[in-house]
Amino acid sequence: MVPHLITALTGPINELEQRILDTTPAIERWFRLEWMEHTPPFYSSVDIRNAGFKLAPVDTNLFPGGWNHLTPQMMTLAVQAAMAAIEKICPEARNLLVVPEHHTPNPSYLANVLQLKQIFYQAGLNVRFGSLSPDIKEPTTVQLPDGESLVLEPLIRTDRRLGLKDFDPCTILLNNDLSAGIPGMLEDLHEQYLLPPLHAGWTVRRKSNHFKAYEEISKRFGKLLGIDPWLINPMFAQCDDVDLAQGRGMECLSTHVDALLSRIKRKYKEYGINEKPFVMVKPDNGTSGLGVITVHDAKELEAIARKAKARPGASRDAAPPSEVIIQEGVLTNERINDAAAEPVVYLMDRYVVGGFYRVHSERGVDENLNAPGARYEPLSFSDSGRLPQNGEKPGSSAPNRFYMYGVVARLAMLAASYELEATDPDAEVYD
Repeated sequence: MVPHLITALTGPINELEQRILDTTPAIERWFRLEWMEHTPPFYSSVDIRNAGFKLAPVDTNLFPGGWNHLTPQMMTLAVQAAMAAIEKICPEARNLLVVPEHHTPNPSYLANVLQLKQIFYQAGLNVRFGSLSPDIKEPTTVQLPDGESLVLEPLIRTDRRLGLKDFDPCTILLNNDLSAGIPGMLEDLHEQYLLPPLHAGWTVRRKSNHFKAYEEISKRFGKLLGIDPWLINPMFAQCDDVDLAQGRGMECLSTHVDALLSRIKRKYKEYGINEKPFVMVKPDNGTSGLGVITVHDAKELEAIARKAKARPGASRDAAPPSEVIIQEGVLTNERINDAAAEPVVYLMDRYVVGGFYRVHSERGVDENLNAPGARYEPLSFSDSGRLPQNGEKPGSSAPNRFYMYGVVARLAMLAASYELEATDPDAEVYD
């Protein structure tokens, strides 16, 4: 099932799509050369917004859940990518220890963990789950609504290694974004690969660092294609020490919101876009779409602050955000059954392996869709989404549109690679 894309009708996206299709050999060579110099994140997912006049990533997750929303046809790609990733890291690996989140009984999340097990089992690994929860003191079976189950086991730490009873893994896969901090049990491991690394977690990671890297990559990619990088890049700003409930940092926030809206207006005027600009204000570190606010005018911040004072909110497992990113809002003009939708692309190693549409019938085109009430529809990557259909008119071919999504997602994945290199505490520094 390929949902109808209303943006497939007209507009600059068709021009961008044509440019990408015409430049495919140069694009793939460009990526190939980049991966000779940089290591891709082990796995990632990228939220993309298609405004019709602009196509851009708005979030990149380095601990992706939601693998259960991929179609069975996508699993073949995921298994092949997993094989390639493991072969590069630990080719002699027999055992894989997965460390999931420990604060959620969410059946959908647990189904995601089981899907990861299936992927890596088919890639040739014994997979078991180790929990960071202090409540897991012995192997514990968790039942899922569909009748499946998984076993969570207590982690065992020795001086040099992390494992389970009678299970010594070569590689440890985190599916826990470390929002609550870095557990000591995961630190100072020797002769084991921890993927993603600890500095990929939200204790260290900042979205502003990611989009700074993405901005530089979009400029280079734009030069390759001969396009304005703005067509694929959401502009942003950043503020430290902001607390809406306490009214702290409001001057910085208001100034940056005003300045960014003005920059967006200029771009809209340049391209003849008759839409109202907006920005998204969200925590600079964090996940799950918590605390994301849509702002059309800096004057709205006063009312938002009053609401925050009356009902202070906190990010999951963390204190209220003090660092925020102000990001250019990108409309979504995609629909599934008249509900706003956005594509989410899943990657492993350097490969696009599939994705889905995040759909929310109660949210508008200028709102965050990653919120309670969202549902997921298969993103039908026909022919894997990496095989564009030569000769098709732009906007008329789903594989071409999905290939374009995959290109933008890989740009975001490359930005994550740059970001991790820049924040690696163990990286060698040369004068």
